[in-house]
Amino acid sequence: MDVQVKYYRLKNRIKYRNIHVSWIIALISIGVILGSTLSLFYSEYYGFEWLFIGLCLTFISITNKTGGLKLLLAILAGVSIGLWRGSNLIADQFPLSSYQEQTVVVQGSIVEDPTYNVDGELRFKVDQIVINNEVSSGEIWVSVSKNTDIKRSDTVVLYGELSKGFGNIPAAMYRTKILDVSRQDYSDVARDTRDWFAANIREGIREPEASLGSGFLLGQKTVLPEKLDNELRLLGLTHIVVASGYNLSILVRYSRRLFFKISRFTALAMSGFLVYVFANVTGFSPSMTRASLITGLSLAAWYFGRKFHPVVLLSFSAGLTVLINPAYAWGDIGWLLSFSAFVGVIILSPLIHSYFWGENKPGNFRQIFIETMSAQLLTLPIIMYVFGQYSPLAIVANVLILPLIPIAMLLTFFTGLFSFFLPSYASIFGWPAETLMGYMTVVTERLATHPLAGSEIRLELLPAAVLSLGIAGLIGFLWVKTKYSFREYSLVE
Repeated sequence: MDVQVKYYRLKNRIKYRNIHVSWIIALISIGVILGSTLSLFYSEYYGFEWLFIGLCLTFISITNKTGGLKLLLAILAGVSIGLWRGSNLIADQFPLSSYQEQTVVVQGSIVEDPTYNVDGELRFKVDQIVINNEVSSGEIWVSVSKNTDIKRSDTVVLYGELSKGFGNIPAAMYRTKILDVSRQDYSDVARDTRDWFAANIREGIREPEASLGSGFLLGQKTVLPEKLDNELRLLGLTHIVVASGYNLSILVRYSRRLFFKISRFTALAMSGFLVYVFANVTGFSPSMTRASLITGLSLAAWYFGRKFHPVVLLSFSAGLTVLINPAYAWGDIGWLLSFSAFVGVIILSPLIHSYFWGENKPGNFRQIFIETMSAQLLTLPIIMYVFGQYSPLAIVANVLILPLIPIAMLLTFFTGLFSFFLPSYASIFGWPAETLMGYMTVVTERLATHPLAGSEIRLELLPAAVLSLGIAGLIGFLWVKTKYSFREYSLVE
């Protein structure tokens, strides 16, 4: 009898519990991701009526008082909206599939900064596609063997065979011929400003340290010397010289603390402006889109004295980015790594702090170190499974270099600033930054040449899944032990 009474009490508690609207939004966001993913496998066209149904279910789930029904309707609402959005993108990308295995002429705009692989091959992605004079949505991954002066936002005309894409990219062109490159004045002011400031940095700092500093501060990694780029890749340090949420969170956190001394609104305005500028300067990659959204929401919550639960924040930002571009849910490794790393930063990291140091707030060095290691741990199974390579010295390299990046970013910024106003003294102002990053390049070189650096740690799907479950178990264990309230954590504080 006692068991039955407890069962009915629990059932009624779930049924009539007043569930906060933020959790309903989180469930809708999860449903959007699920629906967008399903649209790839059930490739029928889901018209406007599916969006209408989703919006109606959203309204009902928010206003309905019955707890269990609210949760179900929220998931169904998100799935319906995700099916609509995903199927529409698939329909818009139809020309890319119809021209596959054909030689075509493609005009498009370069999405992100071009990169080079280990063989010196130039690689980039284009959107705003016109293929054989037919407009198409989606992106094309392009490789070019010839070194060409191209930049982000340039319009290129390509000639070559259109092949089937990979991951979330619907099409690819290998060993492509570039017929024409056009660059409009003021088409990408943020890119031009970034390149101008990077040139000022090089006036005060010698290579390869100048390129390393530009990578830290501006996300400009295309100019890295090939030797240093290969060493960073070998040690799993490439993420430190690309635009990421790590760089942005460092900038915003210190900006908020600095301008808070003036006023709360000044801290919000300047930090928000920094998010906007940094995202435009570095480009809206999947990781930067996620980082900008989460950081912006965290800033707004801090200003109004509110705090998001990390699960709600992650779910909402993931669902919104998928709604903007459903292809993220179709196998974008960068998007998946970005959110996995963020789980480490805002869930595992505060649990570790709480377990070892209780309610004592961490210092800057310890906070950066723990957050970085947590992000590395959460992405480890994905990296070892997808890329099949993870250097045993990667953790050592991260420990020795990552805590110093905020100082390197600050010194690099002042070098670029002083080089503009006092060019004659640029090398004097740049000496501290060059010395610090000289240490980083030496550490990178020494570790990269160690015999262990070339070792590979591979994981198949099952071991990677087991490792992920083990990490999830660690998070659960720490949460049970600490009873940590996640609402107390703020990314920008």
